[in-house]
Amino acid sequence: MSSAPERSRLSRILRGVLVVVLVLLLLPYVLTLLYLVAPPVSTPMAWRWVTLKRVERTWVPLAEAAPALPLSVIVAEDGQFCRHRGIDWRGLREAIDEAESLSDMRGGSTITQQVAKNLFLWPGRSYVRKALEFPLALWIDLVMPKRRIMEIYLNVAEWGPNGEFGAEAGAQRAFRKSMRNLGPSEAALMAAILPNPRQRNAARPSPAVRRIAGIYAGRASRMSQLGACVQVRRAPWS
Repeated sequence: MSSAPERSRLSRILRGVLVVVLVLLLLPYVLTLLYLVAPPVSTPMAWRWVTLKRVERTWVPLAEAAPALPLSVIVAEDGQFCRHRGIDWRGLREAIDEAESLSDMRGGSTITQQVAKNLFLWPGRSYVRKALEFPLALWIDLVMPKRRIMEIYLNVAEWGPNGEFGAEAGAQRAFRKSMRNLGPSEAALMAAILPNPRQRNAARPSPAVRRIAGIYAGRASRMSQLGACVQVRRAPWS
């Protein structure tokens, strides 16, 4: 039988492990409050720094972005962004119904969920990551304005095959211009490569990417109201 000192030591170890786990689980919720004002770093960016790989990211405020870019991203990634509260439950159910397994599931992941994953979790598909991602997305949407969520997404999403993070680095790589100066067709091409920026190239788009970008550009021109929550509201006299 274990002695009392051994049981006490085991109990302290278990309590210590529990404290560490709780801190790790709660830390993203605290950092979310910090990221209301501070430019965040994504986990893929941090991993590349740790492994001494190239990282290129220039933070650009949403107010300075070409208006076509956030709208194109909403059209491409999350058409209900301005309406849902972090998770698009209807879209998620449809994605689950169409998939045979989690690895086959496409769509259903909102921009807010992608922000939660990029900032605090890891890539890939797993039930554990989804279980952590859902409450984080709800929390992010609760405490952050939609404009801030979009601003973070545009500045942390991976937009190239060689450490290009954020739309500014992606626009410079693809078009040799700032994201501030993107036109609607260029913004649509940027949105079209988001699912796989390591394989898709906005500078030399394949016919498939061009076709997808054309669809996004058409939808953006017809449904500008989808981006109402991220548009700059100007005074009537300005």
